[in-house]
Amino acid sequence: QVQLVESGGGLVQAGGSLRLSCAASGSIFSINTMAWYRQAPGKQRELVAGITRTGRTNYDDSVKGRFTISRDTAMNTVYLQMNSLKAEDTAVYYCNTVTMDGIGYWGKGTLVTVSS
Repeated sequence: QVQLVESGGGLVQAGGSLRLSCAASGSIFSINTMAWYRQAPGKQRELVAGITRTGRTNYDDSVKGRFTISRDTAMNTVYLQMNSLKAEDTAVYYCNTVTMDGIGYWGKGTLVTVSS
């Protein structure tokens, strides 16, 4: 099993920056991909950005050019650097991982609030 713990959320003004971290523990050797999702009030959870063990990244169009996902080489920790934040980025941000045998795990989430 893999355990995920997010941190770094908080309140920020529009145009500001935050850096989220997700620390993985347990069977980290089995991690294939890690990703950040978010869920705004009344909306479905959506993919924000993902990164593979080989470092390939993908982003939702709404965050391209503003957010950057990265990870340490051991896949112990994944980061989400969020710049030029907008009110519509307000959401609970969840860390997700999928192992090499296709099992997914979620963190409990961290709240990001962007004031306009």
